[in-house]
Amino acid sequence: MTYILVVEDEPSLRADLVDYLTICGYIAVGVGSAGSFATEFAAREPDVLILDIGLPDGNGLDLARQARARSDCGILMLTAHSESEMRIEGLDSGADAYLVKHTSLSEIAATVRSLLRRLDRSGHSGSNEHNWRFDPSDWLLIAPNETSVPLTATEVTFMTALIAAKGNICPRDTLLQAVSRPGAPANERNLDAIVRRLRRKVESTTGSKAPIRMVYGRGYLFTARPDETEQD
Repeated sequence: MTYILVVEDEPSLRADLVDYLTICGYIAVGVGSAGSFATEFAAREPDVLILDIGLPDGNGLDLARQARARSDCGILMLTAHSESEMRIEGLDSGADAYLVKHTSLSEIAATVRSLLRRLDRSGHSGSNEHNWRFDPSDWLLIAPNETSVPLTATEVTFMTALIAAKGNICPRDTLLQAVSRPGAPANERNLDAIVRRLRRKVESTTGSKAPIRMVYGRGYLFTARPDETEQD
């Protein structure tokens, strides 16, 4: 799966970015300093690097130059600086895109997708180009063949909880809580019916098995890779 490194010193924004990108089906890691960036970048080169300019121990422009000298990863500047001069300097430092911090999470995710397409990361070891992807902003589950499956509100809630488990089993109790509504708590039968309907819709639309695997007696998990979608 695509690996995204977020370098942002504001904890709440960093957490929001990491959580949202994870829900979108990416592996996302957040750090809050230039020193932590160096450690993470050395350990694993990201497919996309999201950089703040103002950091407590460094400058995001310098980090962009360092990253560009070592890697062809996508670089997205995300900063409070909206001046055209700073935007130009950011792009000249090696960034592929430049957004200001009031940009919505969905637009940031769309920019990441655009970067991945433009950079053609399909042959990269960390890419999710040929994996299943979930787009919560547009309520879509996207197959490896790029066929999009429109989801209902309940299905989006189910998939969000499933993907939040980050490849681990999402317990049935967690999923039941996610799909329950005020005054109408879901039960085991409701949950299994949701999964059956979603599987049928995905498979009839895409011609592929749905990336939802049941682990008997425990719960479900999201299997992004097509060869991992065998269902129990």
